[in-house]
This record gives sequence, structure tokens and C-alpha cells, in this order.
Amino acid sequence: MKLVVMGIMTVSLLLLLFIVFRKRIGFGWLTIFGTHLVLASLGLYLVNYSGLIPEVYIPLNPTTVGTVMVLGLPGVALLFGLKISLMG
Repeated sequence: MKLVVMGIMTVSLLLLLFIVFRKRIGFGWLTIFGTHLVLASLGLYLVNYSGLIPEVYIPLNPTTVGTVMVLGLPGVALLFGLKISLMG
């Protein structure tokens, strides 16, 4: 089973690289993605450890960072609202 998963991942990686180089997209998107990732993590870190909202802790995991990457600052507000409404 592990061999099948590794085979699928290898084929997917090769096809992705083929598309990137064939369409001449380059690796500029990687810089933008990395910048968004760092800024989203930094925003969540600041919310958690700034002390502005002491009763709320939003964990840094792929789901929360991805939400903030896509939605930006409203994503932090969304996670804050979900945390307050679901956990009380």
C-alpha cells in the first residue's frame, strides 16, 4: 500500500512540474504562496500571544493557517467567531 501511495505522489509531482515548466509559469507563485503562509501564521501568532483577547486561543495548524491565507484578516475574525460560538 505504501508503494502505491509513493507511486501516486511521484506521478503527481512529475505532472505538476511538467505543467509549471510547459506553461512557463515559473516559480513566482511559490514566493507569493510563501509570503501568504508566513503572514497568516504571524497574524494568528499575534492574536494568540498579544493578550488583546485573553480567553481565545486559535491553534496554528494547516486548517487555520489555510483559512487565514485564503480569507486574510476576515479569516481571523471568522476563526475567532467560531471559537467563541462553539466553545463558549
